Amino acid sequence: MKIASWNVNSLKVRLPQVLAWLEQARPDIVGLQETKLTDENFPAEALAEAGYQSVHSGQKTYNGVAVLAREPITGVVTDIPGFADHQRRVLAATIGDTRFINLYVPNGKAVGDEKYDYKLAWLSHLREWLAAEQERHPRLAVVGDFNIAPEDRDVHDPEAWRERILCSTPEREALQALTGLGLRDSFRCFDQPEGTFSWWDYRMNNFRRNRGLRIDLILTAPALTERLTASYVDREPRAWERPSDHAPVVAEFTV
Repeated sequence: MKIASWNVNSLKVRLPQVLAWLEQARPDIVGLQETKLTDENFPAEALAEAGYQSVHSGQKTYNGVAVLAREPITGVVTDIPGFADHQRRVLAATIGDTRFINLYVPNGKAVGDEKYDYKLAWLSHLREWLAAEQERHPRLAVVGDFNIAPEDRDVHDPEAWRERILCSTPEREALQALTGLGLRDSFRCFDQPEGTFSWWDYRMNNFRRNRGLRIDLILTAPALTERLTASYVDREPRAWERPSDHAPVVAEFTV
C-alpha cells in the first residue's frame, strides 16, 4: 500500500501535474491540500478517469482538501468535532481498513498574531479528536501540510528561522502532542538524506538552492508504523513546469 500527501497550491492550475504524477507514482490513497476550489468545480470526473474515487471539501480561492483512493471511500468527516470553523481544512475518510485523515493546518501568519493563536487552538482540538479516532481506528494515517517544521534538521537555516512562524517552540510542542499519542513521523522511521525538504518558497531560486522546510508529514499509528517499508519526499514534481511550491510526500507499507 502506498499513501501520499501533496499541497497542490490550486488544483485548477495543477490538475495536469496531479494527473501525470498519479499515473507515474500509482499511489493507493492521496490527500491533497490547498485545492482552492468549491466542491462543484472539483474535477472528480478527470480523477475517476485516472482510476481514483474522490471526496472534496472546498471553498473559493482558499484552503480546500481532497482524498483520492483506488478503493471505495466511506465514513467521511469534514470538520474537527466540537470546533466551529468555516475554513475547509479537514477531511477524514475510511478506505478498506485504513482510516485516512487529511489536514491543511493553519499557517498562523506570524508568532503573536491572532491567526497564530487560532492555529494553536486548532491543533489542541485536533489532538483531542485524533486520540478518539485512534481508539476507533487502529490503522490510522494522518497526513497533510502541517505548516510546522518538526525539528531544526527540517529547516535549511535553523538560525534564520529560530522562533519564527512554522518553527516556533509552541508550534513544535503542539506537533509533539500529536506524536505523543503514538503517531510516528513516518519519514523519521528511516535514515534520510540531510537537507530533505518538502516546501520551497517560489522566490529567490529557493528550490534550486534547496532552501526549504519539511512541513508536509505522514503520521502513522502503531498498527501502520510496524508495516512501513519506506517514506520519502518525491522532489521531481517540484521541478516540473508551473509547479506547486510543495512536493508530494509518500509512505509505503506491506499489506
